[in-house]
Amino acid sequence: MSVSEGFETPDRPPDIRVPYGGYHRRDVPPEDAELTHVGPGTPCGEYMRKFWWPVCLSELVTELPLAIRILGEDLVAFRDKSNRVGVLHRHCSHRGTSLEYGIPSDRGLRCCYHGWLFDVDGRILETPGESPGSKLKDSFVHGAYPALEYHGLVFAYLGPPQEKPDFPILDTFEEPDTQIKPYTIWHPCNYLQVMDNLPDFFHTCILHNGIGNAALARGEAETDMKVDMPFEVFPVTEFRPVDEGNGYLYTATRRVGPMIWIRNNHMIFPTFTQNTGLYEEATKEKYFLRVALIKWQVPNDDTNCTTMGWRHFSAKTDPEAKGQPELVGIDGMDFLDGQSGNRPDAEKRRDPGDWDVLVSQRPIARHAMEHLGESDAGVALMRKTLRQNIKGENLVVHPTPLKTTGLVPTHSYDTVLPLPTPPGRDERDYLKEIGHRVTDIVVESAFLPEAEREKYVVKHVVDLKEAELAGLS
Repeated sequence: MSVSEGFETPDRPPDIRVPYGGYHRRDVPPEDAELTHVGPGTPCGEYMRKFWWPVCLSELVTELPLAIRILGEDLVAFRDKSNRVGVLHRHCSHRGTSLEYGIPSDRGLRCCYHGWLFDVDGRILETPGESPGSKLKDSFVHGAYPALEYHGLVFAYLGPPQEKPDFPILDTFEEPDTQIKPYTIWHPCNYLQVMDNLPDFFHTCILHNGIGNAALARGEAETDMKVDMPFEVFPVTEFRPVDEGNGYLYTATRRVGPMIWIRNNHMIFPTFTQNTGLYEEATKEKYFLRVALIKWQVPNDDTNCTTMGWRHFSAKTDPEAKGQPELVGIDGMDFLDGQSGNRPDAEKRRDPGDWDVLVSQRPIARHAMEHLGESDAGVALMRKTLRQNIKGENLVVHPTPLKTTGLVPTHSYDTVLPLPTPPGRDERDYLKEIGHRVTDIVVESAFLPEAEREKYVVKHVVDLKEAELAGLS
């Protein structure tokens, strides 16, 4: 796939190659509104409303209602005294007072101004001040959205009621022997530039390799920097459509000494992603290591978004207990500095992280000013598919659970195999082949419950390894 297939490249100015040519390039083009505008009535916003979204942490919905903004809409999340969660339009239907100042009742939320009482479904239960025979409360319903709680997150569905899908429970949501911690990270920028970071395997090798002022301060010249960690090795990549075209597998295969490390992250549109192990050293043979990080990139509006999801802690994904559950929560993530914006400015500039490079692209990145290369193929492909989804060129497909388990199968995994490149083979071609074959095995096993699936994958990956080694002898 050529990069140009991702989206149309605009005409470049004729003076683009002129040195000191800032004068010719000072105009900033408009944003790509089709992909980046998410408010009510916009093509992207209406597409996104067809899915369940996390909207806040459960722990923030206490005896006080919580003002939230999702897909350009001002809402309030609350918990009534019966422990039901609700998501309502923020402003009271009577005189517009914000329901963030509302009073949770035994049933629903009462406006502090005139006492109107709203149930979680928007029905008006009481209108104090009106005459006993008033039919005002039965004449309309306040704006409300279906909501539920799961693993410490509140989810809501903001789309057409008649199209509401079942809430999907993915297999990795219910991993045994796993501590699951919910978290959020706010970004003052458009959701899409955060999403663009996910299929970009190459930023990991550069940004997180210490190339910057922090490295220079340690006395390291750029040419002296050593590649001594697996994530710093440039990968061979492959992007495979799954989920009836509604998802992609992003496969990165690396040579790490005598080992081949295959890392596969699963993305489901609009913005759901899963990441595998965060501290992989690729020194020991492994076959089917599952996820360490699950997240949605939730658009608050066009220029703000919030990453919401779960960090997984288990002996498999974090065998040396490098992760720190106590550092996970609101604007907190433990695995790498620079994931949130709560660092001093000087520290950000000396040692920038993901948050800094994403937010600094402008509140809404300007695609027309980009110059994409081969390393951006995953970004281009994701944007292309998202555009097709927004236009309705692809059917909106919701994940289908297995009848045997009730869980939706996913395909994120890490595999580490002790395989040398056969003599006479191009190493990059060989790495891509092995990554593709292992991913085939994982996808083929999706019909099995997790415990049986792991046995299936292990057997077939071991068979693959042994056959490859036998071919060398």
